Amino acid sequence: MRIGVISDTHGLLRPEALQALAGVNHILHAGDVGDPKILSALEAIAPLTVIRGNIDRSGPCAALPATEIVDLGGTTFYLLHDLHELDLDPMAAGISVVISGHSHKPLIERRRGVLYLNPGSAGPRRFSLPITIGLVTLGKGSPQAEIIPLVR
Repeated sequence: MRIGVISDTHGLLRPEALQALAGVNHILHAGDVGDPKILSALEAIAPLTVIRGNIDRSGPCAALPATEIVDLGGTTFYLLHDLHELDLDPMAAGISVVISGHSHKPLIERRRGVLYLNPGSAGPRRFSLPITIGLVTLGKGSPQAEIIPLVR
């Protein structure tokens, strides 16, 4: 099973993101959507789980949840926008993967058996940070993550 992970679109859904997400089984959006049309376009590719980010607290995406837990292929994912606001122990809660955004900095890290993934930003470029999404592959063994560059 392949899970596409996107964040910080800030109202911009790049064609490169749509191409990179083609064929995934599910998409997770870690907030700062910016425009609900982005959600419709992503839902046309695969089932979607989405949370709001700090720019979504008011406006058309304000009704999105702040956090979400979803089970995909027997793996429990926890989504929150800003990792600094994590207020639970993922391992104790039975969570295998923590998905976040906000920093615009791609990150793959394992802590105490939990995979942490920030796919970076797929929206407008911020400073000199890359434009990226993430991909999580579920199969035998622990979940595997990779960062996919969209724009060089």
